[in-house]
Amino acid sequence: MTPTDLDKLCINTIRTLSIDAIQKANSGHPGLPLGASPMAYVLWQYFLRHNPQNPTWADRDRFVLSAGHGSMLLYSLLHLTGYDVSMDDIKNFRQWGSKTAGHPESFLCPGVECTTGPLGQGATNAVGMAVAERSLAHQFNRPGFELINHYTYSLVGDGDLMEGISAEAASFAGHLKLGKLIYLYDANDISLDGPTDLTFTESVGARYESYGWHVLTITDGDTDLKGLHDAIAAAKAVSDKPSLIIVKTTIGFGSPNKQGTSSSHGSPLGEDEIKLTKETLGWDPNHHFHIPDEALTQFRNAQSQGEQLESDWNELFTRYSAEHPELAAQWAMAFGNELPENWDANLPSFEVGSKIATRASSGKILNAVAASIPWFLGGDADLSCSTKTAINESADFDGQSGAGRNIRYGVREHAMGAIANGIAYHGGLRSYTATFFAFVDYMRPATRLAALNSLPVIQVFTHDSIGLGEDGPTHQPVEQLASLRCMPNCLVLRPADAIETREAWKVAMQNTTGPTTLILSRQGLPTLEGAQRHGAEGTPKGAYTISEAAEGTPKAILIATGSEVALALEAQKRLAEDHIYVRVVSMPSWELFAAQDAAYQESVLPKAITARVAVEAGSSFGWERWVGTEGEIVGVDRFGTSAPAEQIFEAYGFTPENVCAAVREVL
Repeated sequence: MTPTDLDKLCINTIRTLSIDAIQKANSGHPGLPLGASPMAYVLWQYFLRHNPQNPTWADRDRFVLSAGHGSMLLYSLLHLTGYDVSMDDIKNFRQWGSKTAGHPESFLCPGVECTTGPLGQGATNAVGMAVAERSLAHQFNRPGFELINHYTYSLVGDGDLMEGISAEAASFAGHLKLGKLIYLYDANDISLDGPTDLTFTESVGARYESYGWHVLTITDGDTDLKGLHDAIAAAKAVSDKPSLIIVKTTIGFGSPNKQGTSSSHGSPLGEDEIKLTKETLGWDPNHHFHIPDEALTQFRNAQSQGEQLESDWNELFTRYSAEHPELAAQWAMAFGNELPENWDANLPSFEVGSKIATRASSGKILNAVAASIPWFLGGDADLSCSTKTAINESADFDGQSGAGRNIRYGVREHAMGAIANGIAYHGGLRSYTATFFAFVDYMRPATRLAALNSLPVIQVFTHDSIGLGEDGPTHQPVEQLASLRCMPNCLVLRPADAIETREAWKVAMQNTTGPTTLILSRQGLPTLEGAQRHGAEGTPKGAYTISEAAEGTPKAILIATGSEVALALEAQKRLAEDHIYVRVVSMPSWELFAAQDAAYQESVLPKAITARVAVEAGSSFGWERWVGTEGEIVGVDRFGTSAPAEQIFEAYGFTPENVCAAVREVL
């Protein structure tokens, strides 16, 4: 590449368009767009394979702006290259109802691959996209038909690489040798509070080399366009390592009074400084939101190039469909987020009275799902022997070939959650994660972003309560159920037995509008007759009568989840001996029950029956919603302890006697 005046004009177009939008909004981060525009331009103009007319083309390269505070850089690129991002959208940056939100949000703006802003998340999502690319290539590519062959690029900043999640993800990516993953590191040495050497003095390059990455450095990222071009080309040439290109830039480049300082990081430059900056860049200071014709023509070449790339690919896919019709049909289902016909026909059945932990029954069900759905894969945080989440008939995932469906995440819960999100963003695969329930706290930011972005990931959490016993309070989740239930668009299911677990997996696989969390027991639980009779119909509705009162209208209602449903059923029997007849409701999912119509809710929890007791081995917070002001809650509002599970349950009041006493109290 020989840089031209037109290249420089295009870069300054990105810069000035970005700072004008930020100034108009009187809010935003001008420093990154001013400093990182050269590397972004070189990537988008000379390397990125994409089609602005179809942002969802399956074999496009992915570009992730992990340093999402610099969102105007991405919005400028999208507008200039011809995506459905208008000048009005640019002028409405950070305003109500705009596509151009303060941080890039994939559900709002076409061309935004994933929602970024919480630092480290985008960089880790990019790892998931690279995993998805390799897996899909293995599954669908055939000799002469390379349907999947693209790169994932992420622009990361100093803050991204300070975050612990990025270290987890980088270690994972290096171990897997994900050669089609390339980071462009905007190393401007400035964070919001000042120079990064206040807190960040390590050799990032040496750290990434130790992770197994290919590391390059560009010492002049402000003007060395040829160096940037050559570095990206060199990174693409290395197939057995992910690449980190360290690009030394000047934050706020071109701003005479603010470049190189933290004052340009997170606040508009101000009208006077914008004029000076434009003059420094050779721009007319009186031009606002100005795009020179020759620059726009250069950028819009992406449209014709992208259309040709996708047209060639579509022609390839047409020939592929004729030669490999079964694979083409699988492709359509996988990328359409559909399930094969009768996918659940061979899910296991369970005998009433048999005792099995829901983590164990879940493992059997998961393997049956995997046998029916080739594009289903996932992994765990070094716990598959305990979470029972290994796909038995598959090898471990190979980052080079893409073979294998068991992803060995290691003890990297936060990265695991965000990598699974990246797989979901990419499309074409259904993915799950697994760990102990207490460790949801290590991956909560990724869970939250899955909910925010409607990502259909499945999160398996085992060892769900004080019932795990001797491992003690550090491993015994107490407040976690309540915290997930208050997260918008997060579907929580805590099944009572193996039958409800099977039905919960059906719900999870059919839920394509957000994450599903399956909360499963360590200890064995009896398979319940009421679940066999009513669980298939009742579980998807979130709550159902698992055992009706033996005589007449129930005097009270016992509501329970998970392992406590069997306890409630035992209490029901004992109360009946004293002619106190109660209904037992299994409520595996608050969210599903809340979504039912009023008539169904009334049939399960009649308003006239105000004597209610909730039983759950977790925080009582929120149960007032279902038991009302006159009800009682048998819950856990303190941390657990280390002892055999039976002893803990008894000490914490999870006994038939105590539940019966609670019913008598409300009566």
